[in-house]
Amino acid sequence: MAWDRPNGLETASSARRRCRLACFGISFVLIAMPPAIAQTTAPVNTRPALIASLDRLAVERLTDRKREVAAVRTRADVARRQADVRATIERLLGGIPSDHPPLAARTTHRIAGDGFAVETVIFDSEPGQHVTANLLLPEGGGPHPAIVISPGHSAGGKASDYSFAANFARNGFVVLTWDPIGQGERQEYFDPVIGRSRAMRPTGAHSVAAYQSLVTGVPIARRFLRDGMRAVDFLASRPEVDRDRIGAFGCSGGGTMTAYLGALDPRVKAVASACYVTDFAHLLPAIGPQDAEQSIPGFIAAGLDIVDWVELAAPKPYAVISTTEDMFPFAGARAAVAEARRFWEIAGAADRFHWFTGPGPHGAIAPMGDRIVDFFRGALGADAPRHPFERRRPERPEQLDATDTGQLVTAMPGETMAKLAAARAAAVAPRERPDAEAIGAAIRQLAGVAAQPPRASRAGADLRIDAAIGPIEARLVTPSGTPNKAVLILDDPAVAQARAEALAAGGALVAILPPRGADGTEEIKAEIVGDQNLLGLRAMLVGKTLVGLRIEDALGALAWLDAREAGPVSVIGIGETGPVALQAALLDRHVASVRIEASQISIRAAVDRSMQRDLPPIAVPGMVTAYDLPDVIAALAPRVVEIAAPIDPVGQPLTRAAYRRVLSEHLAGAPHVRFSSYVARP
Repeated sequence: MAWDRPNGLETASSARRRCRLACFGISFVLIAMPPAIAQTTAPVNTRPALIASLDRLAVERLTDRKREVAAVRTRADVARRQADVRATIERLLGGIPSDHPPLAARTTHRIAGDGFAVETVIFDSEPGQHVTANLLLPEGGGPHPAIVISPGHSAGGKASDYSFAANFARNGFVVLTWDPIGQGERQEYFDPVIGRSRAMRPTGAHSVAAYQSLVTGVPIARRFLRDGMRAVDFLASRPEVDRDRIGAFGCSGGGTMTAYLGALDPRVKAVASACYVTDFAHLLPAIGPQDAEQSIPGFIAAGLDIVDWVELAAPKPYAVISTTEDMFPFAGARAAVAEARRFWEIAGAADRFHWFTGPGPHGAIAPMGDRIVDFFRGALGADAPRHPFERRRPERPEQLDATDTGQLVTAMPGETMAKLAAARAAAVAPRERPDAEAIGAAIRQLAGVAAQPPRASRAGADLRIDAAIGPIEARLVTPSGTPNKAVLILDDPAVAQARAEALAAGGALVAILPPRGADGTEEIKAEIVGDQNLLGLRAMLVGKTLVGLRIEDALGALAWLDAREAGPVSVIGIGETGPVALQAALLDRHVASVRIEASQISIRAAVDRSMQRDLPPIAVPGMVTAYDLPDVIAALAPRVVEIAAPIDPVGQPLTRAAYRRVLSEHLAGAPHVRFSSYVARP
């Protein structure tokens, strides 16, 4: 192998400045595009069609689920359904946390309140992974009933729930409200220089951490559940708490965590989940999937819906809390509540199930405060004097900080999601390089690639690929004479047209295939995560992946090109489609060569960094447990693999030394690999 930079050719950095986008992973412009072509080639918009197709798959599975739930009529049916759902969730999560290592708990401050005291505390979720929290202790000796509050997706974390915590404490409950990952004092991507998180906001931090963890085989929901269960561990460790009277409460993202705890932690005896419970039939066409811990890969495909979390808790005392103008559709909440109520009725505990509703937008639950407090007083047997709900704020919010600096990363650095993901990757990565057959089987299983490629056929001047997820068209550019080779370019046709015409002028039959769904827009949770985060979650919910869908499309186009017998077939992947090109070529032995440009060349390298850019379009759940991209490159031998202007996990040009570090273990001296730090102009 050689690292070349000939005169007259463009360096990676200069090409990237000229390109529309390299480090953001949307496309990489490889050549100057003539104005006429730029004006006459309209960009493809495949995202709406992809979303519609994914939602149709969801509806099909949810319809099957409805029939299954309708067959639940007896207590034995309920017990069987709960056992099946719990086993399915355990499989999807990779296990339900069950160990209880030392909490290493410490109290850092104590503050006097109105009828209660506040302790600022720190405990460990995993050994060395610190969780900051507030413990509110009511007056009196106890032991008292207790409530763990899981905050919603706010930057303030535990402090955002001070009002409810204070009202519960005044009514005789010990209360623990804790900081989830990326919130409060646990902003793991906090930059002290700029004084804020580099992941923008909590849901951005969750998205970054989610994909870091996902590729190691651990959905981030399991990490969140672990933290919540450790919060219950902490409450149970306190002498002021009656361990048999612990409840869970939370709103929005906290409502999600509360539903998880109520379903999976038997120590939680009463549950109130606010502004979360709805159903996917209403959520998907409305705002779609949201945060990563709310979107467990394979959840819908496995026959589950949001309300399954509620039904797993039957017949515990349970309150679903909904606002009529919530972004989590109220109509879906009504449908979910109607279904769940049957489980309590069948169990003979209809009086334990409640639905509190009120006007207002997402999170506007304070007007229902008295009903919520009274629910827990009745469910957990509080005997303290009743105090009416009052909106409360801390006199000085900084007093609620458990650390001196207000952030764990600056006060007492410990284990982070990035470190945990890197450690797991090191533990589960194959010890020996897998062969092509093993990698191919893993790609099909983990990315969800069908055994047979989709059918492709001419559609006018273009190529139509009829994949299971729906059709997509590749633009064909034909030579004037008999083709002497065939080339598949994975890129936006509007960007790649000029390049395709140059190849066709040299005798190539060229197909330009857009990466399905890469166009369009969505809410950006974090700029470094990119514009396909929620799209990736939507695909994974129904058992698909963006990588797998795009590999299937490529395989269909490659099969059609090969059938033309135009000569050797090659595939070019640009930016985020580079990994797709490599994996598709491994699955199609007819591909003679692969070229990737401005692409990441190691998922493991991305996991080993504290942050990385644009993982959603290249991530496969559990990928590093079976293979990495260098393994794919090695397994492609003796077919030629060209690597031009590779980038690192944050989108910067990969240096020669870094390239060698990434690939040396796999490709040292490999004659089939050619690489350069530049992109050639035609």
